[in-house]
Amino acid sequence: MRYYMIAFCLLSMILLSACNSLKVPKTTMNHQMSATPTDIVPTNSEWKVSGHPKANEDFPVSILITDKANKPIQSFDTVHEKKMHLFLVSKDLSYFSHIHPEYKGNGEFFFKTAFPAGGDYKLISEFTPKGGGDPSVESHWLQVEGAPAKEVPLVADKKLTKVVEGKKVSLSFENLTAGKTSHMTFTIRDAQNNKPIKNLEPYLGAMGHAVAISGDAEKFLHIHPMTMEGNGPKVTFMTIFPEKGIYKIWGQFQQKGKVSTVPFVVKVP
Repeated sequence: MRYYMIAFCLLSMILLSACNSLKVPKTTMNHQMSATPTDIVPTNSEWKVSGHPKANEDFPVSILITDKANKPIQSFDTVHEKKMHLFLVSKDLSYFSHIHPEYKGNGEFFFKTAFPAGGDYKLISEFTPKGGGDPSVESHWLQVEGAPAKEVPLVADKKLTKVVEGKKVSLSFENLTAGKTSHMTFTIRDAQNNKPIKNLEPYLGAMGHAVAISGDAEKFLHIHPMTMEGNGPKVTFMTIFPEKGIYKIWGQFQQKGKVSTVPFVVKVP
């Protein structure tokens, strides 16, 4: 099912050159969107970036999605209200952004973005060609010029409770074990009075979204809630962490039209 998905991403490096448009080589991918993946349409991609991206400056990026014969894929399903979900993370996973490129037709997606500092960033695109049972994923590294941010060590949180934008959010797990089905529950309260928040709103067709990426940025999971029932304070996701190790998790929830992103770092035994 689309709601329970895992995608494994192998690393590639963007090679930057001169001032012409840059053709970014496709990452080799092993798609596994669920415990028993179904119809994943094989894809290729060509990413183009104009010039050399610089920190704090908007720059355009286009992504051409083609089939295994390198012909542009014409039709994509709308999944959670969008034809493509794009996740941007820094190498140390301290930076995270979730955006939605515009589909221009003939297999081409387009977006503009800016990064807060120089350094290496990973771009992970998720989309479903028409007729695919599970999403396809393409992943690339991008080097951004400029002063780098201070690297943040990725260490498992001692307490799984964070206060973000007036929300006190706690994360708990049932059966947190690599390779096993795990239930992951966010409990959301008002940070001032500790009262449960019960007026969460659907965000992109779900009561929340969660993304988990391994510490080496090789494993990627985009996870959706188990049910659309209720409006908080609990939102539960089901997933399978593919391997032991450190993962950073971002939960995203909407209240009163505003989306809050809450990060956690966990160690999966």
